[in-house]
Amino acid sequence: MRIYFVRHGESQANLLHEISNRGLRHGLTYRGREQAAALAQRLQRCSITRIYSSPLLRAIETSVLLGRQWQVEYEITDALREYDCGLLEARSDEAAWQQWQELFEAWTVHHRWEERIEGGESFYDLRRRFEPFVERLVRRYSETQTRVACVSHGGLYRMMLPLVLRNVDTALFSQHGIDYTTLIVAELQPGGLYCVEWNGHPL
Repeated sequence: MRIYFVRHGESQANLLHEISNRGLRHGLTYRGREQAAALAQRLQRCSITRIYSSPLLRAIETSVLLGRQWQVEYEITDALREYDCGLLEARSDEAAWQQWQELFEAWTVHHRWEERIEGGESFYDLRRRFEPFVERLVRRYSETQTRVACVSHGGLYRMMLPLVLRNVDTALFSQHGIDYTTLIVAELQPGGLYCVEWNGHPL
């Protein structure tokens, strides 16, 4: 089996530089729709049979465009939602982004996994919803040639993919980045899931 971890296309929230990790508030920009269409075309021959999407609008719209091109249905799952930033939701000011950065560093640098912004999620919260979802995919499709696409967000992938992919760490994110519609391809091999391609670059 293979899992195609896809980041959504550019959204209105990205242009507004607004923290938007709840609900159906910000969809794709015109450029974001073009990015999703280009990715769909690029993967046309990969025979992807299932799409799972974050419940946020930018991910849903990306999934719709992919599914329309591939003639594949998509399913929304909270497991792929971007991490909740609590009281920072809908803010775009410098102080809010400073708090966001402090949380990011608490998790990635200091390993203070329990920290959260008031009303938001901790690293442990993300792990409780993401890891079991990937484990279910592996159990369901491990003996098949199924190819699954997961449409989610940069923040969630930065935190969670190093936990489920044996050869991925934070250094790879720094090296390769995770821009709009970045594609990270994982393959089930002896010993677990391994990243075999990062946005067109074999690993």
